[in-house]
Amino acid sequence: MGFIHGLHRRNLKGDLLGGLTAAVVALPLALAFGNAALGPGGAIYGLYGAIITGFLAALLGGTPAQVSGPTGPMSVTVAGVVSSLAAVGVNQDLSAGEILPMVMAAVVIGGVCEVLLGVLRLGRFITLVPYSVVSGFMSGIGFIILVLQLGPFVGVTTRGGVVDSLQTLANSPGLNPAALAVGVMTLAVVFLSPLRLRQWIPSPLLALVIVTPLSLLFFNDDRLNALGLEPLARIGAIPEGGLQLVMPNFSEHLPELVKAGLVLALLGAIDSLLTSLVADNITQTSHNSNRELIGQGMANTAAGFLSGLPGAGATMRTVINIKSGGATPLSGMSHSFVLLVVLLGAGPLAAQIPTALLAGILIKVGLDIIDWGFLLRAHRLSGKTAVLMYSVLLMTVFWDLIWGVLVGMFVANLLTVDSITQTQLEGMDADNPPDAAEVRLHDLTTEEKSLVDQCGNALMLFRLRGPLSFGAAKGISARMGLIQNYKVLILDITEVPRIGISASLAIERMVQEAQTSGRTILIAGANSKLQQRLRQFGVHAELVNSRREALHIAAQDISA
Repeated sequence: MGFIHGLHRRNLKGDLLGGLTAAVVALPLALAFGNAALGPGGAIYGLYGAIITGFLAALLGGTPAQVSGPTGPMSVTVAGVVSSLAAVGVNQDLSAGEILPMVMAAVVIGGVCEVLLGVLRLGRFITLVPYSVVSGFMSGIGFIILVLQLGPFVGVTTRGGVVDSLQTLANSPGLNPAALAVGVMTLAVVFLSPLRLRQWIPSPLLALVIVTPLSLLFFNDDRLNALGLEPLARIGAIPEGGLQLVMPNFSEHLPELVKAGLVLALLGAIDSLLTSLVADNITQTSHNSNRELIGQGMANTAAGFLSGLPGAGATMRTVINIKSGGATPLSGMSHSFVLLVVLLGAGPLAAQIPTALLAGILIKVGLDIIDWGFLLRAHRLSGKTAVLMYSVLLMTVFWDLIWGVLVGMFVANLLTVDSITQTQLEGMDADNPPDAAEVRLHDLTTEEKSLVDQCGNALMLFRLRGPLSFGAAKGISARMGLIQNYKVLILDITEVPRIGISASLAIERMVQEAQTSGRTILIAGANSKLQQRLRQFGVHAELVNSRREALHIAAQDISA
């Protein structure tokens, strides 16, 4: 089991501190995601989801230091479930508690499907999504969050998807000045709070503890009524008694619920495994993809029976947990325990949180999810890449989340097959090099072997061969853990005719890590096309013509 895997008593202090820190970050986000997914009265179900999925995914999953809970993509999907139910005749004005059994049925179906993905050992395939598709999808999720939160931010009740929300806003008679003021104050806190302060108190929690009392002081109902203004929408009464057992309703609108469950399963799998890769890179460990899917699926299935929002591996919370000392499943479980204590003791206080405050927090989340760095430079790399990424983004926002990813993957694979085919045709008369990326000293020249021996352990010679597409990026990232004690890193790409976007990003990360550590980085043997691509991409490393030349430079640098 995941709990036993990697659990060490000597890390107890670090795990407890990591779990506590992650819980502080998770509290406002869980409330915000619940409110965004289920509308008025839904915030508490986000907190339920964080408690249930955080505990069980840590206990049963395959990424020891991962912290799970409601995320942007999962919350957007649940909001889409509510919208789709309205489209088939379910009253859209029902409260979160009344529509909950049908939504939870979709959550249970999604959890079971996610378990099946793990049982069928499909975890490794899910991580082979091209970066341009992932970037477009995640940026699309960020834009959806932004649009859906514009209404609550200005005090206008909106339901449905992006188009419906924009139409409601356009037809609204006016905004609520009090809600707008609360939203602006929230953004000011999350964006302008000093870094030194944010190192101790996460900005979402800071906004919660500062803006909520101010809203009670300046925007209470009596004051607003005296000014002739609408009251400020708040979370409202929190159900007493903690977690509640809910029997999901599978008897109505089953086709819609099955479709939503499949979407939740795929999104949960992608979200969790991408976060697992991030955790691997930080901790220099390797997660178990299939076990992670099984653990996440079982956690979401339990969440569906306990009225919790579905969850996935949460990148920001996982990184914060690791940086704070968390290393084993105990950290994720302790994060859930802290949230449970808060749930049982702070209900009356949470009821006074304005929904505009939660909207402000989520606007910041949406902006953070958008892949601005790649979004603004994709056109410099490849017109095809840019078109693919923007197409996935638009399909995600205005059509369908899963279809956007599936169509993007299909097109990306066609482009990759075409690229590899062209390379094979160009090199038909050449010998086929070994399909490997590890150092092989036996095929170096005598002079090169002598230079390698002269450099000793201070040199890391990293040789890449063959066309590098998104499939190779995972292998490059996995080998980053091998690079530890060295002074000079040589990336030999003499036998690489093409580099895909994802592989370029993996190389960029290797270069940045080496430069951050004050090490020398040399890229050897790049042809003119690769040199142009690396320069366009902004990889700042010394490009030399051959491996022999790079080894001479390394020997001089090391002996200096």
